[in-house]
Amino acid sequence: MTDVKDMMIRKPSLKYRDVREYEGKHYDWEAGEHLLKKGTVVDEIFHPLEHDIRFIKDLQVTLRDGVKILTDVYLPIASPSPSEGGDVKIHNSADISAHSASQTPPPSEGLGEAFPAIIAWSPYGKNSGNADRYKALFRLLGLDQKRMSGLQKFEGPDPDFWCAQGYAIVHPDPRGIGHSEGDSTMLGTQEGQDGADLVEWVARQPWCNGRVALSGTSYLSFSQWFTAAERPEHLTCMQVTEGLTDGYRDMCLVGGMPDYAFTELIQANHEGFQQREDVAEESRQYPFRNHPLWDDKCARVDRIEVPALVVASYSNVLHTDGTFRAWRQLGSKEKWLRIHDNLEWQDYYEPQYVEERLRFFDYYMKGVSNGWQDTPVVRYCLHDMKGGNKTDVPATAFPPTGTEYKKYYLNGMTRQLQDEAPAADVPAVYVCESDAPKASFYLPIAEETSFIGYPKARLYVEADGSDDMDLFLIVQKLDEHYNVLRQFTIPSTSPVTHDLLENHGGVAKYSGAYGRLRVSRRHLDEAQSTDIIPVQSFDRDEKLQKGEIVEIEVSLAPMGMLFHPGETLRFMVSSKNITGNVHPGVPAYVSGDNHGKHIIHCGGKYQSYLQIGVMTANP
Repeated sequence: MTDVKDMMIRKPSLKYRDVREYEGKHYDWEAGEHLLKKGTVVDEIFHPLEHDIRFIKDLQVTLRDGVKILTDVYLPIASPSPSEGGDVKIHNSADISAHSASQTPPPSEGLGEAFPAIIAWSPYGKNSGNADRYKALFRLLGLDQKRMSGLQKFEGPDPDFWCAQGYAIVHPDPRGIGHSEGDSTMLGTQEGQDGADLVEWVARQPWCNGRVALSGTSYLSFSQWFTAAERPEHLTCMQVTEGLTDGYRDMCLVGGMPDYAFTELIQANHEGFQQREDVAEESRQYPFRNHPLWDDKCARVDRIEVPALVVASYSNVLHTDGTFRAWRQLGSKEKWLRIHDNLEWQDYYEPQYVEERLRFFDYYMKGVSNGWQDTPVVRYCLHDMKGGNKTDVPATAFPPTGTEYKKYYLNGMTRQLQDEAPAADVPAVYVCESDAPKASFYLPIAEETSFIGYPKARLYVEADGSDDMDLFLIVQKLDEHYNVLRQFTIPSTSPVTHDLLENHGGVAKYSGAYGRLRVSRRHLDEAQSTDIIPVQSFDRDEKLQKGEIVEIEVSLAPMGMLFHPGETLRFMVSSKNITGNVHPGVPAYVSGDNHGKHIIHCGGKYQSYLQIGVMTANP
């Protein structure tokens, strides 16, 4: 049987850049123990350290196949004195980059304690959270970096806070990253096994009490699914803030479309000295979802049993579908879902939600009786798009109990959404090469209404001038003057940010529930599809014949949106990528298969509709 690793396409790793601007302020410190003193300033953009921290650099971890990776560890210290014995360096200057010469300190009390540990796993550099590249990104998005100390791994927990609460923070460089041995991979069983090996290694260390957790956002989240699915013995719980679960469906070929730009952006972080997996090239070579490599890059979240706190949003085009899918399929008996209304990084470092994670970890990692079990199983939000968002609304399920799915049929003559299907087929037609390659349908709102849950569209479509169609769908909110409402999910008011994201920026600007599908890949996976959520198999191409009308089902991202009387729900189908680029600096996907006319049949035997959840009672 061929090993999935033998199917991976490898290229030389990008050269590791041992420069402070790229790798952070203490990348060049020698291996061993250091004491980071209270008041130390990592960088003026961050707050001074509020606590003494014991920092151990470049610990060597041997994985099951003999590959050795390096990890940094941040430990609490019970007294302001240096740690006991050994080659310990004291760092207490105004800038951590100007560290002093090493010295051997006197013994101190308070060491020998064991702490619960939190792992932050990603390829972004174990000490690069204070690197210029990430400071610039957060600055662009308007995030308050004074909330951080600068010791945090990019997208991970801040050691300054967590060590003070009695936790060890572990920052590994995965295989093939930096000076860690081996060839780097992205997602899949290899990364999951490596993460599980690290969990067990950490649990055996004298400074760990045997309880290990995972935390972080984005890559630090989707790596958690794979690690936890390996069921390491000492993994106690996990906290996930937005993370995709299926490399094919969520990242490389969303909707069956070959969109590799973001994958290539992530791969640019795979710097080391060996080989790296080229997932973008794998997407080109293995275009169908039924290839073993893609099975391996789909996390088996049903195998996860540990308690999980999952944080999701409706608005992140990278992570929304994967996070909600994981929530639905998680095997954990104890799991919580909170749906927020802003950007993942902003939410992750928001003080009230840092405290929320602390309560979750204290309950499971320390056995603190703090009432965590009384936390609502679900807390959702409703986007108002005009400043009146409702957040942290408690529920027992998502969508909330009492939500009813309703079909709104497309009328090609009036361009309205209506309760009954039109008696005759009047198609809606647009020309792909025109200035307005789209067809919109309106639903006027007469009373306050909350739409929530998992929308889908069933459409009957035809291509005139091509044998395929790339379709982009969205549900939007229009105000009483029919202006399209959009919401920045970032706090930035910078003119530069607005220039960059005015019409794009899928992770930073929310326009509504979105979906997309390449029509030749419309075939449904009957085992996974439900009447609520259709799932394509993506295992074949079924090109269109001239004059052929086909039925397609397209899932849209989960949503929660509040409408007031006089506003309008707009459902739009387009040949143009509506949400634009997913991330600043990443080119937006442009279809090369849309030509001629797209025809949406509406009425008669072609009953095209939008299905959407409607709450029977507003919160």
